[in-house]
Amino acid sequence: MTHQSGRHFLQIPGPTNVPERVLRAIDSATIDHRGPEFQQMSKEVLAGLKQVFKTKSPVVIFPASGTGAWEAALVNTLSPGDKVLMYETGHFATLWHNMARRLGIDPVFVPGDWRHGVDAAQVEAKLAEDKSHAIKAVMVVHNETSTGVVTRVGEVRKAIDRAKHPALFMVDTISSLASIDYRHDEWGVDVTVAGSQKGLMLPPGLSFNAVSDKALAAVKSAKLPRSYWNWEEMIGANKDGWYPYTPATNLLYGLRVALKMLIEEEGLENVFKRHDRHAEATRRAVKAWGLEILCANPAEYSSSLTAVLMPEGHSEIAFRQVVLDRFNLSLGSGLSKIRDKVFRIGHLGDFNDLMLLGTLAGVEMGLGLAGVPHQKGGVARESARRLNAAHWVARRADQQVI
Repeated sequence: MTHQSGRHFLQIPGPTNVPERVLRAIDSATIDHRGPEFQQMSKEVLAGLKQVFKTKSPVVIFPASGTGAWEAALVNTLSPGDKVLMYETGHFATLWHNMARRLGIDPVFVPGDWRHGVDAAQVEAKLAEDKSHAIKAVMVVHNETSTGVVTRVGEVRKAIDRAKHPALFMVDTISSLASIDYRHDEWGVDVTVAGSQKGLMLPPGLSFNAVSDKALAAVKSAKLPRSYWNWEEMIGANKDGWYPYTPATNLLYGLRVALKMLIEEEGLENVFKRHDRHAEATRRAVKAWGLEILCANPAEYSSSLTAVLMPEGHSEIAFRQVVLDRFNLSLGSGLSKIRDKVFRIGHLGDFNDLMLLGTLAGVEMGLGLAGVPHQKGGVARESARRLNAAHWVARRADQQVI
């Protein structure tokens, strides 16, 4: 293999870049997970997570990927044969649907075009038709990682309320938590699903459920088998800072530092503004190149990633290989239905303006080297201008405060 000097640009939509401070924390010596030092750390982490989810409800941590948190949400609240309402907004919504079917749940899977989020009016209509309340849960993906499309969760909650339907409301925030504003309590979500390897700036390995009182009540009647994923055992032990089985101690070290960086040092609202700024700068570059964004509704644009359609007759696989070989830059691939049709630019997690400009410069140069038709100059003409303008607005605001 030929050595490539410099850092690798990991600009897939997760796993994301892990800050050096978080890596060093994970590198600490492992301690007794039954001892007082661990107990204190555990309590700090659980309290910090509630701030990120914007909830007063329990947040459960499992040693797992986000897929584990999907399963935990299902097996703790549902029974075999239960009907649930799900929406085909992309690859990951489809995977969650497939899991539900394998577990013996009966999903009503509403087809979609992978370019739009969940239509709240359609949710209301579906639930209004369900006079017997056979539907036990409504399940949506907040930020669909495969498409860069955001579902407006607050509007879906209002639709459920207008239909006066008792269904549980479950939301996947795996690629939005700590990157896009999310409000578990305010939006009346019963189970929120998340993972460590995106906005929380950690390696893969931790998954999360934020759990409402209504969801906890559903555990009493849920009949799907569960052992590892049992909320009650986990929440019972967590009250005193413990876990019912060995936790991922060193990842929790990293999570404590990541939460400090997000909540105390940068502040969540500033984190969201940073992601919004980078997303807008990316979209301006894409439009300046003359390429098309997969998300069809600007109100549903993602601040975590941008999915870009390749011109007809051009391969995203070949293009991404050129970018990787020449610039040591990894971009997200197209998945399942949109394989070889879309590439994805991740702009979430531990990320700043210069990293974004370097990423977009690599994309623009790669388009030229791969022979992809485009207009040159999108980075300098649009992205840099947007970032500079945002910088001066922020600086003037700071001066006014002073």
